[in-house]
Amino acid sequence: MIEILQAWVHGHTPHPTDLEILEQWELSNSKGGRLWGITPENVRQKLQERTDLFCRLFQENLDFPLLSQQLETLWKFWLPFATQLVEFRQQLGRPLVQGILGGQGTGKTTLAKVLTHILSLFHYDTLSLSLDDLYKTYLERQHLQQFDPRLIWRGPPGTHDIELGIQVLDQLRQPLPNQTIAIPRFDKSLWSGAGDRISPELVTGIDIILFEGWFVGCRPIAPEIFDFAPDPIVTISDQQFAKDMNEQLKNYIPLWERLDQLIILNPVDYRLSKQWRIQAEHDMMAQGKSGMSDTEISQFVDYFWKALHPELFIKPLIKNPELVNLIVEINPDHSIGNIFKN
Repeated sequence: MIEILQAWVHGHTPHPTDLEILEQWELSNSKGGRLWGITPENVRQKLQERTDLFCRLFQENLDFPLLSQQLETLWKFWLPFATQLVEFRQQLGRPLVQGILGGQGTGKTTLAKVLTHILSLFHYDTLSLSLDDLYKTYLERQHLQQFDPRLIWRGPPGTHDIELGIQVLDQLRQPLPNQTIAIPRFDKSLWSGAGDRISPELVTGIDIILFEGWFVGCRPIAPEIFDFAPDPIVTISDQQFAKDMNEQLKNYIPLWERLDQLIILNPVDYRLSKQWRIQAEHDMMAQGKSGMSDTEISQFVDYFWKALHPELFIKPLIKNPELVNLIVEINPDHSIGNIFKN
């Protein structure tokens, strides 16, 4: 399969035998067929459409090297997922809000960039909105920390302006004719890394919103679960912090109700996020930039796991087909593993 895709990248015209090989592969992969709605009756049409889209991408996006570096992911996941988004957007008859849940290193930003490129071929305008963009201002978080000194980092439930998020998503979902919408943006580099809100981005005519974040869509769980929680929730104070953050999570449900769909980028082992963060810091320091030590990173990641532990909050979502439309496993090397629905 890769050889066929590489030939297309280098300008070779797709040959009928190419499509026959890809059809056989697609039909032998029953899970993939169910995911993307492929049947023996429509496989030729579906793959012809995907092939046309693939070739157009490399004709029009030659300045986007990531595509040629991950051809298998592009063919198996990015292209069919983007096509599904287009179909769902057309069925909705209004802008679509696609939630993307994923921790450090799972590829949320990459997915959003690639989807934006692909969707532009359908003449759809796509907006990426991060949960980070909804942080309360620096001064608001300073006051918050005085009230609750445990909120030493931005990020846990309670540090976001939920009402702002609801207002923005409502405007995006049901825009008035020619309405200009102010999209909040956040600069993490301000105030020595504490970050602050900056001037909003003004947009109009958005078709698809990609709303991503490390706990987008997470729901509260039964508080007694924290009495037997996994590491690093070990002390009584850790358990209380986890329970308090779980209670804060209830306030986010109205925001999650603005999602039309939710996809989870799920590491095969949640502990990979810590390894990925350490490697990212090493790479940054190798470029002469400042970064945290391994110990500091470990404490940083543990803090977020104490707030919302992946084992406790993401596993229930994965098992809930009413809230999640797609689960994508992420391998240790950041590559795409199994893709499935419940």
